[in-house]
Amino acid sequence: MVDDALFIGWGEVVRGREQRALEVFGETVAFWQGAQSNGRVESFEPCLLQPHGGGMAGFMLIHGERAQLDALTAGDEFNRLVARANQVVDELGVVNAFCGDALARQMGFFQTASNELATA
Repeated sequence: MVDDALFIGWGEVVRGREQRALEVFGETVAFWQGAQSNGRVESFEPCLLQPHGGGMAGFMLIHGERAQLDALTAGDEFNRLVARANQVVDELGVVNAFCGDALARQMGFFQTASNELATA
């Protein structure tokens, strides 16, 4: 399994835009299914959250090689989908994520910084 990922999180659907939100969600799932089937990402998993009083209503976690994820997020189709999603959900966010060895590497950076600042 690859260690880099992309986290796409969103808040509540904009009231009155529910049907459009379903359309955009379907387009987005189809985009990631296509990327997975042609080997551009290893896997993706869309998740909805139970209402909990917080801002996040759902997310997708997409696993892939960092260069491939970067290429996908720089592409016109991805940016078109983000623009459409921004019209139908609140608090949309797209963030690089780290898993496995990439997580260990990030924690190593944190540990080094913590040690340096503790002695400063």
